[in-house]
Amino acid sequence: MNTCTHCQNEQNTNCIQIVPIFSGLTQEEMLEIAHITTEQKYVKGETIYLAGKTEKRLYVLHSGRVKISRLSSTGKSQLIRVLGPGEFMGELTILNDAPLSDYAEALEACTMCMIEGLALKELMQKYPSIALKVMEELSARLEKAESLIEDINLHSAERRLAGELLTLSDGKSEFTLPLTKGDLASQIGMTQETLSRKLSIFQEQGFIQLRGQRTIIITNRKGLTEQARIE
Repeated sequence: MNTCTHCQNEQNTNCIQIVPIFSGLTQEEMLEIAHITTEQKYVKGETIYLAGKTEKRLYVLHSGRVKISRLSSTGKSQLIRVLGPGEFMGELTILNDAPLSDYAEALEACTMCMIEGLALKELMQKYPSIALKVMEELSARLEKAESLIEDINLHSAERRLAGELLTLSDGKSEFTLPLTKGDLASQIGMTQETLSRKLSIFQEQGFIQLRGQRTIIITNRKGLTEQARIE
């Protein structure tokens, strides 16, 4: 093995090591996956893949953030989830022959480790723990999607927004929205206009203070917490 190839495999192994689905593998087993892995960098706003893509490949995010969205027949974008380092996408093309139904875009400069799908599928048969952890991840995503559907159907926009703000604040009084208002609105099942209106109401009620486009200061956490429980 030449030095460059060796360095590349070490880089790919570093990428793989942060992915939970590979956490139970030995260093030797991770090297097997590194051999079928390539690295690619993307700039902010760059499209990583589009819906309809059929190439079998697992995309593992090493650094940065990526948003996964879907387009309706009318062209409206629906945010599905935001991925951070160690998370993956594109797994459905490996598990079945269906093309991707979503598209991925870099929210910031990111590095992606891409694993060749057919070879990975063979390794999943060799190491069942990988397949089981993929299933666990898909199960967690399904549970989150079902919870969102329940929230949209059963809970008011005010309750959903208050709960999301408390989650995003992570206990801090001041924080910056990690998404655009349009993406945040899509994520919690409302229009951007509704989101802006509800944020203004929360500010008038003294729960929060808006600063600029994306900075939020929680001025009454108790009141916001109560709002997250009111129906």
